[in-house]
Amino acid sequence: MSYIVALTGGIGSGKSTVSDKFASLGVPIIDADIISRQIVMPNTYALNMIKQHFGSTILNNDGSLNRAKLRKKIFSDPVEKNWLNDLLHPLIHQETQRQLTLLDSPYVIWVVPLLIENNLAHLANRVLVIDVTPEEQIARIIKRDGISQQEAKNILSNQVSRTRRLQKADDIIINYDNNLTLDETIAKLHQKYLQLAMNACQETHNE
Repeated sequence: MSYIVALTGGIGSGKSTVSDKFASLGVPIIDADIISRQIVMPNTYALNMIKQHFGSTILNNDGSLNRAKLRKKIFSDPVEKNWLNDLLHPLIHQETQRQLTLLDSPYVIWVVPLLIENNLAHLANRVLVIDVTPEEQIARIIKRDGISQQEAKNILSNQVSRTRRLQKADDIIINYDNNLTLDETIAKLHQKYLQLAMNACQETHNE
């Protein structure tokens, strides 16, 4: 199996920007957010369970999941949030493992926004944290999602603290706005991860 680098960061930190740059270097990307959307497509087991639990009003007119409604329900009710997590997390993990077994590359970038919150760091060989100031996060979220400053702050308050996330990091990319060294930083990390993957492979063969 490929060496796994888990990429995480708070909302608005620029995880997609960074993962896209790794992808441009030929590194395969497994994105937990993409998988979480795929497993709740119309007619899937997960969406049928969500409809059964919350009622048909949780769906859009075309039968797809109304994410805004679902988000409101789980943000205001920890019990419902736990129910949803218990349903989706095993399915996301199962699909992640399936995709990993199909790879034939030295290492993979595994994008997991809630890596720390869901205690998943132990499933990776290395943790890469994309860091940004809360002020920049809030500004980016407001611009991207068209929400109020208070709504953006509420979202941030539901995520793990910046300090705790950084404590879990093996590597850190500081992704401030207009960072002209981002490409250079990622290129260096790419070489580092190729070497670490090679070392891990050799250790496995020597066992």
